[in-house]
Amino acid sequence: MTEGTYKQAGVDLEASQNLKRRIRDIVTPTHGPQVLAGVGAFGAMYQFSGHREPILVSSTDPVGTKLRLAVMMERYDTIGADLVNACINDVIVCGARPIFFLDYINMSSLRPDVVEELLGGMAEACQGVNCALIGGETAEMPGVFAEGNFDVSGFVVGVVEKSEMIDPTTISHGDVLIGVLSNGLHTNGYSLVRHVYGLDTDPAPLREHRPELGETLGDALLRPHPPYLDALAPVFSRVKGIAHITGGGLIENVPRMLPDDVTARFDTRAWPFPPIFNTIQEDGGIPRDEMYRVFNMGLGMVLVCDPSEVDAVVNLVPDSMIVGEVFSSSGDEQVVLQS
Repeated sequence: MTEGTYKQAGVDLEASQNLKRRIRDIVTPTHGPQVLAGVGAFGAMYQFSGHREPILVSSTDPVGTKLRLAVMMERYDTIGADLVNACINDVIVCGARPIFFLDYINMSSLRPDVVEELLGGMAEACQGVNCALIGGETAEMPGVFAEGNFDVSGFVVGVVEKSEMIDPTTISHGDVLIGVLSNGLHTNGYSLVRHVYGLDTDPAPLREHRPELGETLGDALLRPHPPYLDALAPVFSRVKGIAHITGGGLIENVPRMLPDDVTARFDTRAWPFPPIFNTIQEDGGIPRDEMYRVFNMGLGMVLVCDPSEVDAVVNLVPDSMIVGEVFSSSGDEQVVLQS
């Protein structure tokens, strides 16, 4: 039997304690008076008030294999924002506003510099939407991941007054689809990207400058998932439904807000695509239908509203436009893409 210390086994308790002290300095600026206990406590505490019939809305998400690209490029400045915004954009679709966020980082070997960079991005994103980065966990688990790799996940809780919830059951024939432009891949489709460019074997394509993109492929792919709360909050009371276009694209995400008896018909010529999608499709020889099944294809959010609200919604939401319509249907197909 081998004798030794925890550090010799791969867990550095002293480094972990030093990191926790630095984490407190990073996340405390996101706390308001509602946070009664945060970093360092066994359980974070948040004093909840200000609602008559509050509905709590929660979501959890990783950043998927986009994290692999960040590891390849040794760049972690955007991944923290990706994580926060991917989670928050899920809870706002019912009209909720985020109130607090927690993170989970799991590494085989603790890298304080990477953790601080990740948390800095999370804290900045949380402050941008008035959400407390209330706590989390940074675990050191030797042997779990290959050298240099790790995992990170986020958890968000939001709240909406019951009487103010967006009700997608009211969506009906004749309603209008309004799209809000994306800035790229957000956090989905990166396994296909890695396959197309052979990145697991050779990450060199990430450093190549692509004239059609005006930047390197890596820079275009690491562009962070933006938050949509500030853009959409002014129209929460004017829309019948919101879909966050994540993994599965329009095909899988739009039906999540639709009643069973309607279909959403999109005119794919109605909005511009960020050039990164054309680059990936051409470089990989990817069929059109597969692109729409995997990527958001230029739409980060899709809203549904009554025709009488269209002008107001488009005027209030930046980078938005009419992209289709809703019609009655008895078939199984709930999304139709026309070009």
